[in-house]
Amino acid sequence: MDRVHILLDNVSKSYGSIIALKEITLEVHRGKKLSIVGLSGSGKTTLLKLIAGLENPSINEVQVNGEVVKAEDLRKLSTMVFQTSAIFNTTVYNNVAYGLRIRGMSDKEIKNKVEKVLSLVRLEDYADRNTRKLSGGEQQRVSLARAIVIQPTILLLDEPIANLDPANALIIEQAINQLQRNTNLTIVLATHNLDQARRFSNEVAHILNGEIIEKAPTESFFSKPQDIRTKKFVSGELPI
Repeated sequence: MDRVHILLDNVSKSYGSIIALKEITLEVHRGKKLSIVGLSGSGKTTLLKLIAGLENPSINEVQVNGEVVKAEDLRKLSTMVFQTSAIFNTTVYNNVAYGLRIRGMSDKEIKNKVEKVLSLVRLEDYADRNTRKLSGGEQQRVSLARAIVIQPTILLLDEPIANLDPANALIIEQAINQLQRNTNLTIVLATHNLDQARRFSNEVAHILNGEIIEKAPTESFFSKPQDIRTKKFVSGELPI
């Protein structure tokens, strides 16, 4: 059995009187790809932010390999790609190189790593272009490259292909899959796209109103859901 990489044990998150996550228990195994699916507003992004160390739980803590990990340490282990690209007004190369420069790497190391990751996302010919002048899909590929070039232990993806054209969506999915095969990276994807979750994941978890109501291997999740609410969700009886 794979060693558990990430564990949330009865973790809750509140914003004032609003309970965003309620007693979440979730295991993410090392080197696996887990999709979190659910309705808009169900808590997917908040859950990713807890794992990324961008938010602190209100109750209990996030554990990595059996040890409680503080938010600042989670931020060293993980990186998160959001649905909307956050880019600098400079070249593609400088955008991707930024995280390496602040880590004090040499110019030679940076060049080698940036070139490899730009090839992975098929932007090797775009290095000198201003990122702000790229299409939305190309900008999202830059965001992915910037996230993975620093070689995180955990990659968190928040609706990374939402609203993208099929060509860019396919490139992003292929890049993520190739990266995971080569590095054994642990990946958590939040999506309302059930087809993407089916293609992408080893396991799928369904979150509803801030609670994980079902988690199973991908094939079982879609073919034999145990919770009636999950059954309705995957059959399209609940809006996505």
